[in-house]
Order: sequence, then structure tokens, then C-alpha cells
Amino acid sequence: MHTINCHGTLIDFSVPKVMGIINVTPDSFYDGGKSFTEDEILKQAEQMQAEDATFLDIGGYSTRPGADEISESDEIKRVVKAIKIILKNLPNALLSVDTFRSAVAIKAVEAGAAIVNDVSGGTLDAKMYKTVAKLKVPYILMHMRGTPKTMAQRTDYNNVTLEVLKHLSEKIARARAEGIHDIIADPGFGFAKTRQQSFQVLNNLELFQNLGIPVLAGISRKSMIYKTLETNVENALNGTTVLNTVALLKGASILRVHDVKEAVECVKLFQNLKS
Repeated sequence: MHTINCHGTLIDFSVPKVMGIINVTPDSFYDGGKSFTEDEILKQAEQMQAEDATFLDIGGYSTRPGADEISESDEIKRVVKAIKIILKNLPNALLSVDTFRSAVAIKAVEAGAAIVNDVSGGTLDAKMYKTVAKLKVPYILMHMRGTPKTMAQRTDYNNVTLEVLKHLSEKIARARAEGIHDIIADPGFGFAKTRQQSFQVLNNLELFQNLGIPVLAGISRKSMIYKTLETNVENALNGTTVLNTVALLKGASILRVHDVKEAVECVKLFQNLKS
């Protein structure tokens, strides 16, 4: 049974957990600009907590394919503002900061974030592992190649599942050697992977149990869903629910989603199926 320690709260993954996405960016692929004022940020956080999200993931830098870069100081301002607003009103919320920059991770954890979620798995900032080890918080380590701007061109694999697994296991070993104790693996659906490659990784997700740590599935409303269904991101909720169910059946411990209520229902039904 996997557990992680978030600011002294022990989270046990015998029942999978749901992580709600709060993007404080004007250009995210689905909800860009939706939660940008203090009231909007708080309203979204309150709704997600009411719907039983275990974690709220705060992102101030859009990592959609081809996204523009923003300065470190702008990213810090965005995430710290959101973290302070949420914790002032919801002091028990477990917040994760979605960043690949160690300086942002430091300021976010100082403001009260309990987890660092790094889409680059440490490849875009050489100080990240040492920083997270010093901060003594859990670390979500994702597989990606290149940067958000270049990753769409980095999809040449002989066997995508095995290469992603190998990459993650090497990174986990390095992160542990630096002193990070609680690690969660994220295969990085859509990050430096074609649609078909993302489906292949999902189809083999049970193999990621061999890493010996919780696995996060971040599939919510991604292009692997809406492009396959020949629709758009707004109409991708049903497809998201279907693939979240597949991820649970294949051993995912965390569903990272835009729509918390539906993901929590997935988990409840899955638990009844298991029992």
C-alpha cells in the first residue's frame, strides 16, 4: 500500500485519489483565463473541495504544446497569489504546485503548497531534485522530452512504453539519491507522445506498477480524447471519464482532472467493482 506525507497528513492510496486542476494562466488549453481573479480562484477551489478532490494542483505556466514561455517572477506571482487565497479560506486544502522551476517550487511551498508537480521530471532545472529534497515535500515526476515548445517534435520511440518506463525508473533513482522520499510517477500523456503513443502507454499502464510508487494519470480533456472523437476540448468530458476508468482498472492511484465530480464518481464505482 502506497502512502505519501503532505505537511504531516498521511495520504493512503488504497483508494485512488482525485487531483483538481486550477490553472491561473491566460492560455491553458482548456480553461485558460477562467480562474484568474481572486473570487474565481476561490470559487473553483471551494467547488473542487466540496466535490471531494484530495489535492488541488495550481499551475501558473501553460504547458500545452507550443505554449509561450513566461518569466519566473510572473509565474511566482500567479501561483503564490492563488495558494495564499485558497489557504486563507480553505486552510486544510492540500495544494500541489505545477512547475518545472525550482525557484517557483520554493516560493510555492513557502506559501503553503504541499507537493511539487514537475512536468519535466527534473530535466528543465538541474536544481529541482535538491530543492524538493530540502523542502521535504512529495514530488510528482513526469515523463517529457524537450520543452512544452518543442515536445511535439520529440516523438521518435522504438517502444514508447518501455522507453518511458526506463526514463522514469532512472529519474526516480536519481531523485531518491538526492533525498526525495515521496515520489509519484506520471507517464505524461500527450507530452512528447503522439495520440497513438499515448493510447499505447495507457493500454500498458499496469506495467508502471513495477516502479513501486503511486502512478498519476493526467488524461483530462486532452487531444488524445477529443481528436480521436473528432470533437473539441469542451465536449471531451465523457471521453475523459471513459479513459479515467481505464486508468483506474490499470492501477492509477491519482486522477488529475478538470472535472472533479465525475472523476470522484469514477473512483466510487471502481471501488465497488473491486469489492
